Amino acid sequence: MLFPFPIVYMDERTAERLSPGVNRSSVGDAGYMDNRAKPEGRGDSERTEGLDLRLPFLPVILLTGVFFLNFISRIILSPLMPSIEADLGLGHGAAGSFFLFITIGYFVSLVGSGFISSRITHCSTVILSLAAIGFVMILLSFAGSVQAIALGMFFVGLATGFYLPSGIAAITDLVHPSRWGKALAIHEFAPNMAFLLAPLIAEALLLFFPWRGVIAAIGVAVLLVGCFFSRVCRAGDFYGQKPDLRSALALFKNPSFLIMIALFSLGIGSTIGVYSMLPLYLVAEHGIERVEANTLVSVSRLLTLGTIFLGGWAADHFGKMRTIRFVFFITGTITILLGVVPAPWIRGVVILQPLCSVCFFPSGFAVLSAIVPPASRNIAISLSIPVAFLVGAGLFPTGIGLMGDAGMFGTGFMVVGGLIFTGGILSRFVRLKEE
Repeated sequence: MLFPFPIVYMDERTAERLSPGVNRSSVGDAGYMDNRAKPEGRGDSERTEGLDLRLPFLPVILLTGVFFLNFISRIILSPLMPSIEADLGLGHGAAGSFFLFITIGYFVSLVGSGFISSRITHCSTVILSLAAIGFVMILLSFAGSVQAIALGMFFVGLATGFYLPSGIAAITDLVHPSRWGKALAIHEFAPNMAFLLAPLIAEALLLFFPWRGVIAAIGVAVLLVGCFFSRVCRAGDFYGQKPDLRSALALFKNPSFLIMIALFSLGIGSTIGVYSMLPLYLVAEHGIERVEANTLVSVSRLLTLGTIFLGGWAADHFGKMRTIRFVFFITGTITILLGVVPAPWIRGVVILQPLCSVCFFPSGFAVLSAIVPPASRNIAISLSIPVAFLVGAGLFPTGIGLMGDAGMFGTGFMVVGGLIFTGGILSRFVRLKEE
């Protein structure tokens, strides 16, 4: 569960389930609800009572598949980067900047997704995201210049960012509240599976197509799933709520909230940021063949499917802040080693690095929820994660690439590792609400 992002502008149905009996006219003043009309249907309490206690696996698995394609559309560039660099004659800095363009687009659409779902329902927003991803990926495969590719990457990020808030809202509308944990756990396997399978899918398709064909094939697959989803799934057939960010400005006056944004930036940088440039680094600096590099990176993500639960266990038994400090100290040290160990040892370090880094997120989200009032929690997540994603998944890969152009590729990973290590020190200044 590498990125368990419950980023959703809370709608009235969800609010009623979480706090039955609350006067929602007063909740509306919090800035993330309004009285926007919904499609006709059963009332909130009737909707909750009418839900089957059994978990509807097929719709949840379908949404998980949608999330998988959404995520893989953003990260497929990483295993393709050695081929793209060779074909276009790019430097490492220019290659790394592509991830920044994806992240900027993702940031914009994630923050603004509530404005879309408040007009066309969550279900339609998911379909819109799939259609946009498919067409953008196909058009991107025809891009003839670096500038056109960079612009296409921005639109890939823009198209993918609409899904997550509406996908989470659709699941919580479909599943009884007592089964939310199981349903969301299934849904959050998608990012981990994407990290695991993206290099393998890229290598399999590169046997038959150039890198442009791989991108086009992903786009066609997304369009086909979008057509299927639009015909068979009606989860999330209600409107979202338009966010009022003015009321969220008070969060930025909380020093602990700002620190948590920095910690999430480092956490995302230690996962997506490192992942984005790792295949290129292994090929360019250590002389590892592209196929072996992508396979190695894929295998390194396999064991994270289990260690993420270890992170949750550690948070419960040793404390959230202690777990966060330990994770950053260990992850920072291992990431530094990526830049200094000789070639015979690099494979072992690549395997170890993600095992600890993913353990940050269970504790991170728990702490983020604890430092703000309950009514502000979903706003805190929807404001902090896009900023952290912009830094960790955008600026980190770009910085590593620029240092690679300067002949200091390994130093770039050392700098990132040093920043991650300082997260353990920075976490000491977080003050939980109960303290």
